[in-house]
Amino acid sequence: MTVADPAMTAAAAPATPLLAALKDAALVALVGMALAGPIVGLQTVDQGGALTLNFRFSDVALAIVLLFFARLGLALGERGMTVPSLGLAAALLVAGFVVPWPGELLRVLAIAAGAALALRGTLAIVRAQRGAVVVAARDDDDLRAARLRRLVSRGLGAALLVGAVLLPMMPFANSYILDTAIRVLTYMMLAWGLNIVVGLAGLLDLGYVAFYAVGAYTYAILSKTYGFDFWEALPISGLLAASFGVLLGFPVLRLRGDYLAIVTLGFGEIIRIVLLNWSSFSGGPNGIGSIPRLNFFGYPFSRNAPEGVTAFHQLFGLEFSPLHRSIFFFYLILVLALVVNLFTIRIRRLPVGRAWEALREDEIACRALGINPTNTKLTAFAIGAMFAGFAGAFFATTQSFVSPESFTFTESAMILAIVVLGGMGSQLGVALAALLVIGLTEAFRGLAEYRMLVFGLGMVLIMVWRPRGLLSHRDPTIFLHKRGGARP
Repeated sequence: MTVADPAMTAAAAPATPLLAALKDAALVALVGMALAGPIVGLQTVDQGGALTLNFRFSDVALAIVLLFFARLGLALGERGMTVPSLGLAAALLVAGFVVPWPGELLRVLAIAAGAALALRGTLAIVRAQRGAVVVAARDDDDLRAARLRRLVSRGLGAALLVGAVLLPMMPFANSYILDTAIRVLTYMMLAWGLNIVVGLAGLLDLGYVAFYAVGAYTYAILSKTYGFDFWEALPISGLLAASFGVLLGFPVLRLRGDYLAIVTLGFGEIIRIVLLNWSSFSGGPNGIGSIPRLNFFGYPFSRNAPEGVTAFHQLFGLEFSPLHRSIFFFYLILVLALVVNLFTIRIRRLPVGRAWEALREDEIACRALGINPTNTKLTAFAIGAMFAGFAGAFFATTQSFVSPESFTFTESAMILAIVVLGGMGSQLGVALAALLVIGLTEAFRGLAEYRMLVFGLGMVLIMVWRPRGLLSHRDPTIFLHKRGGARP
């Protein structure tokens, strides 16, 4: 008869959840210290022409402490210790608001970590309560869940629309708020156009900003050189951008996945480099300035209008305010974005919209069903590009200046990020993602060089939390059986 060695038995015993969580947090903190120590702790500073080193090891140490407690809370939550995890979340939130941190970034990190832990812990409690009640899956439950989901989606969409309509009337609405809202709506319109190509047709397009540039330069040249007004140049900008979409669609008809992404990326760079080097046409790096701004159907938004011309505030008997122009631009882009949204929703229910979704799911099956992939791809590229052209024309008239620097690959990446974060194919999800992405970049503007770092961190957290997008659910455009009807 053999007797087990007490020392070996103790060594083989599994660690307690608390000890395992502490070990996990310590390991993550060590890795963070190794990575952030030399990168963040040492800062080069130009002092009178001489490059010197600025040591910021105290900031690094505080960041490592924050990382340790955040990881500890996450590890405790993963091991079922939700209450201690929520306690750490509360402590981080209180520390973020109360403790006098040496830098604003540390305060933001503490608040963000506390909020993420609190959200995760709350979701864990809700899921545990749901799991306690085991309900057999039935068709009626699925139908009720689908109705509830549609009701919530429509309610959220209606709330966003009402909030947008009332925004200029709010007492806190100023030029900064309205300009930010105009930027959000412009990106929302662009993302809805790209959503047709990427989300519905399943064609990865990394050069979408090229169509945005075509629309902007078309409006700039037509209005400044040939005297076109906005409403005359707008359809021409959209049609020319759609033509470029068809031009891009032809060489990529047989490409998919990574190959398609590389070709579209190259197309976007070609357009930008042509604009950069063709100075006689596009103004080169200097761009095109003094583009005529849109007025209110012939009534300019100026304090002192030329003789014989009635200004906008004189037409309505108002005191002059520079906000009038911003409010008009805001409602204009809101209407344009809503038209794009309604058009997309409607066309999804038509045969061409169903062909896009069939192409996205399986191209071979799409061919077997008699759907022409060539026409399907070209229509997706053309319609998506047309919406980008409209957005470009609006951008040119609001900024009164266009240059190649406004149409770099970063813009394409930002629009694609909005589509992916929102949930490919989801109109409401894309709207929420545009609000979140552009709002995050504006909210963290005060963090200077750390702004994009925090923005990237926020995107990573969202994708970890919702890997298929904020609203990944999509209602099919057609059903084999009628909803709620009896199944054979």
